[in-house]
Amino acid sequence: MAKGERANFGSKIGVILASAGSAVGLGNVWRFPYETGNHGGAAFILVYLGCVLLLGLPILIAEFLIGRHSRANTAGAYQKLAPGTQWRWVGRMSVLAGFLILSYYAVVSGWTLEYILQAATNSFAGKTSADFIASFQAFSSNPWRPVLWLIVFLLATHVIIVKGVEKGIEKASKIMMPALFIILLVLAACSVSLPGAMEGVEFLMKPDFSKVDGSVFLSAMGQSFYSLSLGMGCLCTYASYFSKDTNLPKTALSVGVITTCVSILAGFIIFPAAFSVGIQPDSGPSLIFITLPNVFQQAFSGIPVIACALSVLFYILLAMAALTSTISLHEVVTAYLHEEFHLSRRKAAWLVTGGCTFLGIFCSLSLGVLKGYTVFGLGIFDLFDFVTAKIMLPLAGMCISIFTGWYLDRRVVWGEITNDGTLKVPVYRAVIFILKYIAPVIVSLIFINELG
Repeated sequence: MAKGERANFGSKIGVILASAGSAVGLGNVWRFPYETGNHGGAAFILVYLGCVLLLGLPILIAEFLIGRHSRANTAGAYQKLAPGTQWRWVGRMSVLAGFLILSYYAVVSGWTLEYILQAATNSFAGKTSADFIASFQAFSSNPWRPVLWLIVFLLATHVIIVKGVEKGIEKASKIMMPALFIILLVLAACSVSLPGAMEGVEFLMKPDFSKVDGSVFLSAMGQSFYSLSLGMGCLCTYASYFSKDTNLPKTALSVGVITTCVSILAGFIIFPAAFSVGIQPDSGPSLIFITLPNVFQQAFSGIPVIACALSVLFYILLAMAALTSTISLHEVVTAYLHEEFHLSRRKAAWLVTGGCTFLGIFCSLSLGVLKGYTVFGLGIFDLFDFVTAKIMLPLAGMCISIFTGWYLDRRVVWGEITNDGTLKVPVYRAVIFILKYIAPVIVSLIFINELG
């Protein structure tokens, strides 16, 4: 690649898998099933699918067109497209959000490595529910062990980022995304074959519309943002590496389909297994680090080798899902430092890795020895989560809609979505209508709801 020439993804499948990898993460494996369980099962899934199609994909297309047309990092994109205006702060907010999210997300990602080790050494065998709870609390509050795994996870992310777009991000995505789907299918097949598992399958497939109310719609819209990684700058940054012939609407649809399939397959792993042993899935860390090890042990108590193997596979799945997300979050900030401050890619990557390690250590310690130190009543880990998920991401999503729907030259929007008229996009007018009128209002509702 000539000096000064911007990197590109090398293939169409690389574009789709890298973009989908950016969107797929821990939230697809535990947050989606939890939201599904709390909001009517199959009914929630149908509402969620509607939100993805009618709200998520138009904003995803908007992020793509901003990134590709500008051919710049997320912050630089707004400076190029709206020079001399305050819109530059939207891009900078997305970069900051990516940095803060990576700092605490890497803590939980590191936990998956600890649990791969525990599962592989058969440490789950013979434990009761109380033992799993005590074990998780002891580990997460440990002053050094989670920090060690945090550093290992960030270094693995760093190695891929330093290799660049095509040889690092694209190559890793081509390996991890197919592997992730294979593991999902194996685990789902084992889960649905358990005695009594059909009750969980029915919960996922038979909608109960009596449970659908306003909170279900708001939760489904929030989950669609979470699942598609909207507002973090990841997809805008990745789109800046797209070639001019990339079909943006088709790529957005492919990403939406892949992330939804991952989420639903995760439901087919969790619900049948949980229903089989009489356990209702819970939320957050307690689901993937307390409830599920217990489920695997109970479900396959007569065949300990299978219980061990499935536990290992599940945590490898989690680690890969987390890694595809940490790569995209790291790239958002690395690209910003590389392009805006003219640093080498390697130096920019080290600054991001070092900064996230520093903040990540405090996030990890805030769950243990620094638990008593709070800001606005929140520990550092919870503070970062609250500020990013409940304030920065909804604001960014709303700004993306308004920027694309109202500010950008309509010829630019039309040219990017239709590849200068070479593509037929029957839904073009609908996408613009949603971005102008519907998305800003809906995202405002999500924002208000998230703030309680």
